[in-house]
Amino acid sequence: MKEALIEAPTQLLKLHPKDNVAVALRPINKESQLIFEGQALSIKEDIPQGHKIALADLASGDHVIKYGYPIGHVLANVATGSWLHTHNVKTNLSGTLDYTYAPNLHPVAYPKTDLTFKGYRRANGKVGIRNDLLIVPTVGCINGIAEIIVEEFKALHPDLGTFDNVTILKHPYGCSQLGQDHQNTRQILIDAVQHPNAGGVLVFGLGCENNTVPEFKKKLGNYDQQRVKFMVAQESQDEIKVGIELLEALLEAAKEDVREDVPLSELKIGLKCGGSDGFSGITANPLLGAFSDFLVAQGGSTVLTEVPEMFGAEQVLMARAQDEETFKKILHLINDFKDYFLAYGEPVYENPSPGNKAGGITTLEDKSLGCTQKSGTSAVVDVLKYGEKLRKPGLSLLEGPGNDLVAASALASADCQLVLFTTGRGTPFGAYVPTMKVATNQEIYQKKPHWMDFNAGRLLEESMEVVLADFIQAIIETASGKSTRNEANNVREIAIFKNGVTL
Repeated sequence: MKEALIEAPTQLLKLHPKDNVAVALRPINKESQLIFEGQALSIKEDIPQGHKIALADLASGDHVIKYGYPIGHVLANVATGSWLHTHNVKTNLSGTLDYTYAPNLHPVAYPKTDLTFKGYRRANGKVGIRNDLLIVPTVGCINGIAEIIVEEFKALHPDLGTFDNVTILKHPYGCSQLGQDHQNTRQILIDAVQHPNAGGVLVFGLGCENNTVPEFKKKLGNYDQQRVKFMVAQESQDEIKVGIELLEALLEAAKEDVREDVPLSELKIGLKCGGSDGFSGITANPLLGAFSDFLVAQGGSTVLTEVPEMFGAEQVLMARAQDEETFKKILHLINDFKDYFLAYGEPVYENPSPGNKAGGITTLEDKSLGCTQKSGTSAVVDVLKYGEKLRKPGLSLLEGPGNDLVAASALASADCQLVLFTTGRGTPFGAYVPTMKVATNQEIYQKKPHWMDFNAGRLLEESMEVVLADFIQAIIETASGKSTRNEANNVREIAIFKNGVTL
């Protein structure tokens, strides 16, 4: 028996006037009878939450329109009220494309404020939001010894003095690598040593690795000798004793460190998503986009990475390049990453993941158009290669893969003090900088309160203005010292991109 006709404004959401699909805000049963935007919809099959429903009859080959753009085409005739997903929709993407610069720039709408956060002003002028003690192994062989040193140090100094966290940047590299891989490992570790969140750093080498401490110091350049110490295990009779003594010297050097008021223009924020679902492009990612525009208006910086998740939306980003030179940099960013896939004989558009599909994301265009919502609407001012640090205030793009740990580490390497990470499926991981998890839906926020930091699912019931104001306050509190969930769980990691031969 069919259900009676009911109004559906709380059950379906259309994201753009041009769209021929709506997103189910909750599960909808087969044979439900709905009224949406004055149109009667007879639901042909069960529609899971976050998934798409056809608002019009579509003939085989017709575009599926979401966010105002095609996200693929239907493989067969589809009737109004039908479920649209991987069984009947296919990507439009294939191969590489040619691009032209067609700027579409909009002024940022947010006014400048006098808001501040409590940060650590470093001797070189940079600002950290944490006073962390980092142990940076030059090679993976000594990760275990570093753990022993830290355990004994913490037993002697359980309060850590003025340090917020002690983190070993454990990794498996630093030896048996060639060419670009070797350079990447060294550069990412140098970036960590130079990070403004680091109040003290012990660089810890073995002695026979490719990534030698003398060469590392040479590439590091000028550094604060009170805040950065070096040790080579093979040169010490008792490396554990020496390591503890060096950590104690760093503790002493940091004993007078205090937070001070700093303008929001000093914030550098990484934008990342993972475990996306059908709500990612509706709630959490647009919230990050609004915050990005707000921070840019304050003179601050945001960074968007995950290049494979720009495929299908890259022309939207290219149109926001501040000038033709920046456009050309974006073009190379996109095509170089496509060439990387093709060099290994892998499909460029093998995305989204099984978890993404279960959450309602159908094609790469669907995922990318949702992912790039994190960047807001402001102009792209720069493009960074992997391992490079921020050069300009405003929105920058960063070379990096979609892999959560590698991409978040790359954002930290760019000098982002904080990573904002949206997720609809949930994840416990964290980079070695605070990693603030933003839930796309109420269910995951309630299910995983020990993982999640902010509930963007509120946007389904509250205005962007209200939720953004709360989000800005939450970020200020985090930048001023409030622990993120990953910090509270003592989950802080680094992952380095690898692309070549291991000896």
